[in-house]
Amino acid sequence: MEHAIYLVTLVGTALVVAAAFSSLIAFRFGAPLLLLFLCIGLATGTDGLGIQFDNARIAYFAGSLALAVILFDSGFGTPLNALRQAAGPALSLATFGVLFTTGLVGAAAHYLLDLTWLESFLLGAAVASTDAAAVFFLLRAGEINLRERVRSTLEVESGTNDPIAIFLTITLVEIIAAHADPEANVLVTSLALGFLVNMGLGAVVGVLGGLAIVRLVDRLNLDHGLLPIFVLTLSLMVFAAAGAIGGSGFLAVYLAGLISGNSDIRAVTILKRFQDGMSWLAQIIMFLILGLFATPSQFPAIMVPAVALGLFLIFIARPVAVWLCLIPFRLPRPEVAFVSWVGLRGAVSILLAITPLLGGLENGRVIFNAAFIIVLVSLVIQGWTVGPLARRLGLIVPARLGPLDKVELELPGSAHHELLAYRVAHGSPVARGERIPRWARPSLVLRDGRSMRFQDMGRLAAGDQVYIFVPDRYPRLLDKLFASRAVVDPEDADFFGAFAVDPARSAAELEAAYAPGLTEAEQKLTVGALVTARLGGHAEYADRVLLGPIELIVRDVDDKGKISGLGLSFEPTAPVARVPVFLSAGEIGDRLSAFIRNWRKPAETQLAEAQADEKPVPEPAVEKATTES
Repeated sequence: MEHAIYLVTLVGTALVVAAAFSSLIAFRFGAPLLLLFLCIGLATGTDGLGIQFDNARIAYFAGSLALAVILFDSGFGTPLNALRQAAGPALSLATFGVLFTTGLVGAAAHYLLDLTWLESFLLGAAVASTDAAAVFFLLRAGEINLRERVRSTLEVESGTNDPIAIFLTITLVEIIAAHADPEANVLVTSLALGFLVNMGLGAVVGVLGGLAIVRLVDRLNLDHGLLPIFVLTLSLMVFAAAGAIGGSGFLAVYLAGLISGNSDIRAVTILKRFQDGMSWLAQIIMFLILGLFATPSQFPAIMVPAVALGLFLIFIARPVAVWLCLIPFRLPRPEVAFVSWVGLRGAVSILLAITPLLGGLENGRVIFNAAFIIVLVSLVIQGWTVGPLARRLGLIVPARLGPLDKVELELPGSAHHELLAYRVAHGSPVARGERIPRWARPSLVLRDGRSMRFQDMGRLAAGDQVYIFVPDRYPRLLDKLFASRAVVDPEDADFFGAFAVDPARSAAELEAAYAPGLTEAEQKLTVGALVTARLGGHAEYADRVLLGPIELIVRDVDDKGKISGLGLSFEPTAPVARVPVFLSAGEIGDRLSAFIRNWRKPAETQLAEAQADEKPVPEPAVEKATTES
């Protein structure tokens, strides 16, 4: 017995270490990290090194707990400004997108895999949710600065679509296991009512649980070493409580993380570091267990239809679902295309595919194997192309800041202040003499091994280490002051235009200087308000607006989202690569408006010329020909 304990511990830790080392490979070559974790699990499973693991209940239990930890960390790290910025598109994708994907993939699976309609929709629901963790890893590994709107949309979607896919999957498993064959209207009504109850209870428990976590952390004077474990345990209690009363535990734990992460919770820096490590461990454990549970020798029997289904999901189902969901929003065509492509399927899809086995369904193993193959197809095809596609679509923006050396220190008993340690970078604004704002209180400077008061140091120099007391949620201004200049790629040298434009200037001056064709109402606006209006009411860093012969580029926005810097280019950038996706509703409206203006413009010009010459307007050629005939 004792020998078995040592052996299991040795094998388990060896697998975790191997998975951790594989992240170095992923960072070096840009490979999808999830794919490497799954391959390690497959290589050590039944058809690999021979480790026997076929307990579906343990796999689902461990995977569910790991997913709860990941979702809590995802909510904890999602800022409210990202939620406000992408709430509409992301929630539309997380709800209607899951339903559309389920329906499209289910219809294809019915004919490709010879499953019943309910079993086909069950497979569609299992693979309907996305796994953005792999996407963001690839973006970090490739050092890709993606547009904030696209990043926020994918991040919020990934955190909110899992509960809905889980509800659909479990509900369909229960219906099939009960050998029920409901009519379509009865099935839709049952799903809608069950969805409202499940999500409603989960939301209520999540909100109350998040508020309770914040209150308990602030009231209880726990040791800093115990505090992260206490918060993690409370998050799992929220997850379990919501599920116990019939709600969505996954939605509850995500909302609890979102509320606690965006509140003035104590020791937020310690909590973030701990949860980041726990999230990594949870992902490794979940991926390894799912890889061990799979049996690759069973894949050849359904390889061809499953691969075809994976390609259908990538090239048809996901793009159509994304377009339908984003119709009400004015998202540019490249952003819609990128969101359509970055719909990677991952561990959640494989975890949900275990539920048919738990329900004892006749084709449960077929559904699981098909879902596993679909995930592999998605990771292989989409996982390797995230970075290149983002560059091709023009969604990469130059970095705002250069290297920054900063350490956040939380002071015991100080819930509303932080101590930041900055190392002055060469070429940074403070090294060039820029003053530190009054709300920041520099207290200590280390230089050449000596420490002295900030008031006695004079001008800061490169290499100095400065300790500054600041209020919590400090503005990004300090980072800008202490960061070095960003190294601009030669291809991005003209990204922000050759000239600066004051956003407070009148747009009428642009019309007078460059004649871009602004309307009378637009000429009454400021240049910044004009750009914001052309962007649909929200501007972000590196957005571009084409105005006739010129192009205005957003150089910077303040903490409230107001444009604080604009650039002007006389050579508008070439249009991004055309992609096979549908136009957004905003683009459709713009094109219809342009078509109507161009159609009416010749007639208006002709009328003006006729009035100037005091001549009657000639009849249209069609009408004249009709009269003569």
